[in-house]
Amino acid sequence: MNALYIICGLGIISLLAEIFNFKKALFPIVMVGLVVAIAVAFLDGGNASQAFSNMINFDRVAIVFTMLISITAFSWFWMAKDYFSNNSHLTDRFAIVLFSLVGAIILTSINNMVMLFLGIEILSISMYVLAGSNKKNLFSTEAAFKYFLMGSFATGFLLMGIALIYGATGTFELLKISAFISAHSSDLPSFFYTGVIMVLIGMSFKISAVPFHFWAPDVYDGSPTPVTAFMSTIVKTAAFAALVRLFNGCFAEISSTWLIIFSVIAAITLVLANITAVYQTNVKRMLAYSSVGHAGYLLIAVVSSGNIQGVILYYLFGYSFASLLAFAVITRLEEKNESLTIEKFNGLFSRSPFLTFSMTVALLSLAGIPPLAGFFGKYLLLSLAVGSGHIWLVMIAIATSTIGVYYYFKIILAMYFKKSALSQIDLSQSLKILLVLLLLISIVAGIFPDLFLSLL
Repeated sequence: MNALYIICGLGIISLLAEIFNFKKALFPIVMVGLVVAIAVAFLDGGNASQAFSNMINFDRVAIVFTMLISITAFSWFWMAKDYFSNNSHLTDRFAIVLFSLVGAIILTSINNMVMLFLGIEILSISMYVLAGSNKKNLFSTEAAFKYFLMGSFATGFLLMGIALIYGATGTFELLKISAFISAHSSDLPSFFYTGVIMVLIGMSFKISAVPFHFWAPDVYDGSPTPVTAFMSTIVKTAAFAALVRLFNGCFAEISSTWLIIFSVIAAITLVLANITAVYQTNVKRMLAYSSVGHAGYLLIAVVSSGNIQGVILYYLFGYSFASLLAFAVITRLEEKNESLTIEKFNGLFSRSPFLTFSMTVALLSLAGIPPLAGFFGKYLLLSLAVGSGHIWLVMIAIATSTIGVYYYFKIILAMYFKKSALSQIDLSQSLKILLVLLLLISIVAGIFPDLFLSLL
């Protein structure tokens, strides 16, 4: 709970930085503040707390996901330092990003449908603005517009679903809704189930699952690369934290209503996303479809039984840091207002062996190659699915994972085996340290998965 207050305070400080003229000190203040938030969340690990009339509940699950979001945010700010170099919009960008983190943390701790809506909107509205923050690039404006339209459409489904659930149960509180379901399991009104399905559709938009994913490739490609990295890591982590609280908690007793729907969505997400990614030449669009595909893998855990929250936490941890590692390399290679195609990775090994190694580790982890975290994340997900009897989903996941190896390796082959006449790439000391830390995290997480599974 205290971590949420700290990040709110950082957002307010960012707004005041323009007035009191301490913009240059804002970056170190934010970084120190995030470290304090991580430490406070760690110290609160065993102490559950409620706030705002029990509308949010910071139990152990919320605290651990808050730590993951805060650690990811710290790494993201480090990676995106150049994104805040524009003095005319520096404080605005800091404030918007920090308040989006507030929305993300609220989603990890929802105990009320109202907070679900508020968390999603605080996060989403911030992302609409950030997607269009590159005013010199028409594609950035287009990305923001598409994201806004699709996000508003999804919010309509979500709000209608919440209204129907409230009409059936007379409450917004998740615990009371769950108790109502238990007490009236045989005579729930039909519009209650309609409400649950509409909430499912709204959340599927937020996690960019097929067929509600069509905004993702254009938005990921058009947004500034640091914003794309934020979407694919922190936004996805927060959305899945809320999804698990809703469907594996509140709506668990009516799983027969949503289980088959999520199973089918997971299957078509895996197939469509991975096959489409094969045909992409733009790296950011490829990673967008990769992100959609990873949502399919995570949905396999949602429809399974066992230590769902621990496995999802571990998977998101490995996925987030592999993605940050990849986007850190892309940010360094990307030229101004110019799409980054696979051809621009040609001969990267001769230009910068360290960047090449970093990108290779990131792609191998995303592809699920041992001993990296991506492999053990998929292994644990599939183990849950096998134990739950979803053999058909496991077969689809294995087949599509093989397809994923193909398009990830297109970049790896270009880096090592194709030639380039371009000059050597110089790396700042800050970027080198960041890449080393991200590499170590990705490797250590793969070697010691129990460290994360034991948290939940």
